[in-house]
Amino acid sequence: MSASERYVRAWEGFWAENTGEPGEPFWDADATLTAAPHIALFAAHVDRTLPIVDLGCGNGTQTRYLAGHFPRAVGVDLSAAAVAHARRADRDAVAEFEQLDLTDLAGVRRLGDRIGEANVYLRAVLHQSDPDDRVPVAEAVALLLGRRGRGFVVEPTAAAKAVLQQVAERPGGPPEKLRQVRKHQLRPAEVASGELPELLHEAGLEILDQGESDLAMSERHPDGTRVALPAHWFVVAVAEAVRPGS
Repeated sequence: MSASERYVRAWEGFWAENTGEPGEPFWDADATLTAAPHIALFAAHVDRTLPIVDLGCGNGTQTRYLAGHFPRAVGVDLSAAAVAHARRADRDAVAEFEQLDLTDLAGVRRLGDRIGEANVYLRAVLHQSDPDDRVPVAEAVALLLGRRGRGFVVEPTAAAKAVLQQVAERPGGPPEKLRQVRKHQLRPAEVASGELPELLHEAGLEILDQGESDLAMSERHPDGTRVALPAHWFVVAVAEAVRPGS
């Protein structure tokens, strides 16, 4: 299986028209507002001696931050243009970036063979994936974790729709960052709260911890407050029954 042509074209088109500068995409908030609090939620479960893989890394804003907290950070993205942006922005070469279709599980296995057991960071990727691709994307997480790795998965909840609608219906129309999302048909698709645990379990993952939080966006409301989407997060591991060597 591979990601649909529409999906690939949409993301490649978006990143090709983007400068890659931090904060330009609607969701590209500073890592101190995103990866940092997520690491805090992750901390009690994670082996910091393992590398971390940022799945759907985009321009690498979060990956570069993660590189300061793990011995090795690898960002992967479906879009070649996104990977090119990430490499250019990584002026100190603190991370590694490569193109990878997460539904190409053979490719994911090859990545896992190269880096060994790893932790995984998956931020708001499942809701943007085509419905048929969501289980393979979750399976990609499981393939990379191995026995010791832990994954952090966070997705907007259904309540995020109301926030996005509020942003879209501003006087004068949506802000430019949201216009770009719509132009390239990057349509947020609802993943119901009950669906997420099912997806994770179907992929061979067990949930170690979970909770509610907000996903900070780079856009601000007219009053200056930051746009934030209600989200549900999970810390996951490969289920004991399916762990390698079990």
